[in-house]
Amino acid sequence: MKIVKKEIAWQGKYLRVVLLSYEDNHGRIRKWEAVERVNCKGIVVVIPVTENNEIIFIRQFRPVLGGFVVEFPAGLNDRKESLIEVAKRELIEETGLFSDEIVFLAEGPVSSGLSTEILTVFIAKNVKEAPEKLKKSYPPDESENIEVLKIPLDEALEKLKELREQGNYLDLKIFGFLELAKKFIN
Repeated sequence: MKIVKKEIAWQGKYLRVVLLSYEDNHGRIRKWEAVERVNCKGIVVVIPVTENNEIIFIRQFRPVLGGFVVEFPAGLNDRKESLIEVAKRELIEETGLFSDEIVFLAEGPVSSGLSTEILTVFIAKNVKEAPEKLKKSYPPDESENIEVLKIPLDEALEKLKELREQGNYLDLKIFGFLELAKKFIN
């Protein structure tokens, strides 16, 4: 199986829609529509945890869904930084918190049937309020209106259920990330 042709249908600042032609395992040529990330070198997600085992989620409006989504801080590597630097930056920009202990957890495709996005996940241990100097260096993105949610780990699933019942979307990845992070929290 192999890609035999790739056509660009549309391209924006960070996304490109492509039409793929590939040869299947029977030698037939098939078509596939996909989305590629452009102008960035990766995407990070940060799972912030306080010294008291509180998990930090964010809640923000996502125009694609026309509603609010509860998720972990995340962002694009669009500034030629290392992925750890992106994780630190996004943590400060989106939550006003920082950590000296950022540990790699996992990496992989987000939606392998749709997108070329590869997500790298980090846990930020013992997060605390960022000093004003750091906050000024990494101000919130003006297009984002983010609410920071601090939830004790042992209450996280119940609180997420309540947030969903209130009409929020829950990023499904947070459930797997929570389980993965538990190995590093205790």
